[in-house]
Amino acid sequence: MYAPWNSNIKIEVAKKVMGDFLDSLKNKPNLELALRCYGHTTFFKPERNCKDSKLEVPFATAKTNALKIKQRINRLEPLGTTPIAYSLGECLNDFTPCSNCRNIVILITDGIEECDGNPCQVSLEMQKKGIFLRPFVIGVGLDVKFADAFACMGKFYDVSNEANFKSVLKLVLTEALSQTTVEVDLLDLSKKPTETDVDMTFYEAGTTAVKYNYLHTINHRGNPDTLVLDPDINYDLVVHTIPPQELKNINIIKGKHNVFEVDAPQGYLRLELDGPISKYYPSTIVRKTGEMKTLIVQEFGKTEKLIVGKYDLEVLTLPRLYIKDVEIKQSSTNTIKIPTSGNVVFTKLGNGYGSIYTDTGKEVNWVCNLNTTLQSEIIYLQPGKYKVVFRYETAKETLKTIERNFEVKQNTTQTIKLF
Repeated sequence: MYAPWNSNIKIEVAKKVMGDFLDSLKNKPNLELALRCYGHTTFFKPERNCKDSKLEVPFATAKTNALKIKQRINRLEPLGTTPIAYSLGECLNDFTPCSNCRNIVILITDGIEECDGNPCQVSLEMQKKGIFLRPFVIGVGLDVKFADAFACMGKFYDVSNEANFKSVLKLVLTEALSQTTVEVDLLDLSKKPTETDVDMTFYEAGTTAVKYNYLHTINHRGNPDTLVLDPDINYDLVVHTIPPQELKNINIIKGKHNVFEVDAPQGYLRLELDGPISKYYPSTIVRKTGEMKTLIVQEFGKTEKLIVGKYDLEVLTLPRLYIKDVEIKQSSTNTIKIPTSGNVVFTKLGNGYGSIYTDTGKEVNWVCNLNTTLQSEIIYLQPGKYKVVFRYETAKETLKTIERNFEVKQNTTQTIKLF
């Protein structure tokens, strides 16, 4: 806790933030607080004291204890090790008997278990016995690689700065003390909340300030998972389907389970080749039918989930392929297959200027230009009939233009000599 963190060291920032937090709890009715600390009574050396954990302030009303806990925290000095599992187990005797109440643990730490204990196992056993609800774990400036070590123990929050620390404490308090919850139902065409596994961003309404980012989940009971959001502000919700779906100015009613519905029926688009996929194979631009905005650039051999509707595809082959009004239906896959290109090698004896055209016998259309400096150039072309026109830069007469007609077949290689 002595490590530098933002404008100060971790322990000093934590003392300040916790002091403000405790001040906000003084007048909370029906709330009792206690403080257990660890790693604060014994120096780390010459050996670890893995029982260095003590109930510093026993349970009493918030009005009585908020100041006592604040004063004790201000005197704390981090000296020893991190016996998280042992400290959780000791909570068994910390909670005072009560009826019609909930026991909640908020663990604040800047390190992982250091005494060979198993915090996840201890937490699970205490929850099974009804000693406390699933703990809230707040990691102060922890490396993100430690998140998994705490996720099994409780609901983990990583705080990276002082402002984030304050907002997380407020969020934890909201979830711990109120029954205000939020459920986002992503509806299919039958208006059932079956869509899931998509990212959701909650913005403060009317701004670009991101408040929460969650991956939508169907829980083990088959229902959209419950969220806890700060109910004191309104939100704009963006569900990151393709294309995104939005819900503006969400108002959360305190003390209730709030359900918000978003129409998000989805199906699948799969792109395949009638032959092997080359590493040089181009991508496909996907747009809503009749619109120019690019939604995604999709690779061949891949499947993407899209909102039900019609889409236009622009396949970046040579020449480009345009596939209009591709329909995506609920929970089904529309597979679009195109032929693989053929490889054409153009060989020259020197620098020059040239272009490739499609040639139907009735109409000639430009496809691409040749590289003026390459004497051997590979170009991948869709099956069809073509014409190449070329002139060496040393040839100063139009009559010395070279013209070759050729036909490309899929997944084949041919050489066109321009001499």
